[in-house]
Amino acid sequence: MPEKEFRRKIKAYYTENVAKEWRRLKSAALPKLEFDTTMHLLKRYLPKRGLILDAGGGPGRYAFTLAKSGYEITLFDFTKANLDFAVRKAKREHLQNKLKLTAEGSLNDLSIFKSNSFDAVICLGGPLSHVMSRAKREKAAEELIRVAKHGAPILVSVMNSMSSMIGFVRRFQNELEASYFNDYLETGDYPGGYGFTAFHGFKPEELEHLFEDKDVNIMGIFALEGFASYSDAELGKLRRNPRRFNIWMKAHYKTINHPSSIGISQHMMIVCRKR
Repeated sequence: MPEKEFRRKIKAYYTENVAKEWRRLKSAALPKLEFDTTMHLLKRYLPKRGLILDAGGGPGRYAFTLAKSGYEITLFDFTKANLDFAVRKAKREHLQNKLKLTAEGSLNDLSIFKSNSFDAVICLGGPLSHVMSRAKREKAAEELIRVAKHGAPILVSVMNSMSSMIGFVRRFQNELEASYFNDYLETGDYPGGYGFTAFHGFKPEELEHLFEDKDVNIMGIFALEGFASYSDAELGKLRRNPRRFNIWMKAHYKTINHPSSIGISQHMMIVCRKR
């Protein structure tokens, strides 16, 4: 499929699903785990204060959470509908002074921002996975690094292609006979059309290679759902027993940097620091 058609399909999906995307990270046990683990890593690596670029931030779930913690946020997204939602919500919640700017565009072109502008750069929930061209993913990584100040953390989460093998067994068996299946195993490119839009699934080593040999030090790659991937019902049941859930969460955080957990996680995050 031509890249232009992928872009049209992706933008249409997120334009039509703004409210769904806003609710996603609070809607069920597994997305909540993605959110909680992401916040755990943000608290570990973000500076105590400063201006953060939320690149591909959608309707602003992370932007608003961080704004309420005192950060100043620039929200940048591919979809105008997401940005319009964020502007309205900022007014309702009296956070206009924290949401410094909303801007529309693609991750591979952050030219509206000067180099070395932000105290931290985040790209969360998988927006880099919606850049379907390998060359443009490379450019996007360069741009995310360029706009960060020296010493600033850069946190990028993506969708994991290998974890989908669990999904094909547990939830998507009908897609095993789809025409795209073998190509997906080879390339990580999902064409969309089965309840979700087009995306590129990364292998862990591919994500690491994308940020190698650039002006950053890689601090680590981390699983966001880890061993709970594709286990929403089971995790929901576990959440109803706070004592057991607390035990499991401690184990989860201890293992999020283990290769086994990263390899099967639906989303994974790379954390870098600009030199």
